Amino acid sequence: MSHPHVERPDLPEYMTWEELEQLPDEIAGQIELWEGRVVWLRRGPAEHQEFTNLLWSGLRRCAREAMSADPEQCWRAHTETNIFFGSRGKSDFVTPDFLVTRCLPNPYQDVRAADVLLVGEVLSPSNSQADMDEKRARYARAGIPWYWEVTLQREQSAIAMIRIFALESTHGDLPAGVHPLYPANYLLTGKWVPKDSAAISTKFPFPIHIPWSDLEF
Repeated sequence: MSHPHVERPDLPEYMTWEELEQLPDEIAGQIELWEGRVVWLRRGPAEHQEFTNLLWSGLRRCAREAMSADPEQCWRAHTETNIFFGSRGKSDFVTPDFLVTRCLPNPYQDVRAADVLLVGEVLSPSNSQADMDEKRARYARAGIPWYWEVTLQREQSAIAMIRIFALESTHGDLPAGVHPLYPANYLLTGKWVPKDSAAISTKFPFPIHIPWSDLEF
């Protein structure tokens, strides 16, 4: 997520949503609350925002095409929208770069994790692997079926790779006394790089076909 540069104030380690709302927008917009813990979002370069928007545009087009073929279905693609965990309360949320949700019955509703089909993150050089692993684990614990990870090239304004992960809520056999760190996790189900494919194509959560030419900076 990209934000204007502002000096970070000295905030407590934990806050409520109500306390977060009292902060200026340019500060609050840089913060996620992980079970109330303040987590600062890293600012990305202009490419980060551009590729986020291009992925959103492609997913939006594909969702509309899928809905035309099956009018009983309804999906919406969004960018930088808060996902609130749990059925109530707002002090536990993350803000993915792009996402696809089921259509909500009323306008201006909060998006809950149960409403989300797909989340995506555009990884900038400033993102640490530890941060992304933890955020991906939070999506998995919330039961979000699909996770997309977009890696940018370091030497030019282009996407290096897109990976798609499917939620796995069970695990394989482990030695006695050994337990998985996370109760749910994602399995890699697809990987695309520009030199090896003409488009990102998958059938889930609905038919998606996004040519690489639509993802050029």
